[in-house]
Amino acid sequence: MVINQDVRNVTAEFLKGFDAVIHLADLSNDALGQFSPTTTRKINFHGSCDLAEKCKEAGVRRFVYSSSCSVYGVGNDEIKDEESTLNPQTTYAECKALVEEAVSKLADNAFTTVFLRNATVFGASPRMRFDLVLNNLAGHAFTGQRIILTSDGSPWRPLVHILDVCQAFALALEAPQEDINKQKINVGNSRQNYQIREIGKVVSKVFHCDQLTFGENGRDNRSYRVSFEKIHRLLPGFRCRFDIISGAEELLSLFKRISLTREMFLASPYTRMRHLSYLMETGQLDQELYWTNDRR
Repeated sequence: MVINQDVRNVTAEFLKGFDAVIHLADLSNDALGQFSPTTTRKINFHGSCDLAEKCKEAGVRRFVYSSSCSVYGVGNDEIKDEESTLNPQTTYAECKALVEEAVSKLADNAFTTVFLRNATVFGASPRMRFDLVLNNLAGHAFTGQRIILTSDGSPWRPLVHILDVCQAFALALEAPQEDINKQKINVGNSRQNYQIREIGKVVSKVFHCDQLTFGENGRDNRSYRVSFEKIHRLLPGFRCRFDIISGAEELLSLFKRISLTREMFLASPYTRMRHLSYLMETGQLDQELYWTNDRR
């Protein structure tokens, strides 16, 4: 059964009969969240909390929330773990932190809540995301034979493959309640904390792209390294099967197979901010990001 409904309009009736809900329906990244902070809060914070309350009301027993390591914000030289002080730098990250705090208060013996803080995702998918750092650099390398970083590449990011994220969510559905209820869990691998310049160099090597240039320190001060030890204790079957080398090789193989062009790479459906602007300009979304009657 498929229920096509805005998360802001879901009622308990929609949710009856389900054992678990995996909540992924947020505005999906920092840039998109900054487009309209007020609307972002309505969807990502209020909408998420309301959905969790409706799940509990409907008798859903487990609520798995897709959070983000972006809640750590600026980490300096400190390795962040789940007990570290949060320092979100964007509306998107702030909402993630607020949802964790609010929804954990709903947890009890009949309603399990768990919060998976995903590292920055990479990897191939039927609907590609080219606004993610490794995917973006790979697309530039393949279609333009050059990688231009707008910063000096010094910020740190933890990375994780989309299939490894899927594995974590599947395990969170099956884990004993006493192990995971109200837990915040980083999803990734401690060996996969990289500076942006390292990611650029790996992509450059895999794609045989010699033109890799760096800019100056940018205005974006997000930089954090993360520990992923807790996930192995609470979800002992979890193992990251991909690193950024195998991820870049996967993308290269895909791009060759589909003959990725510059036009395809830059097309609006594959970059969230660009596609949102397109949908609003063509009247398919209103200012509150509700679908209009002119949906195409």
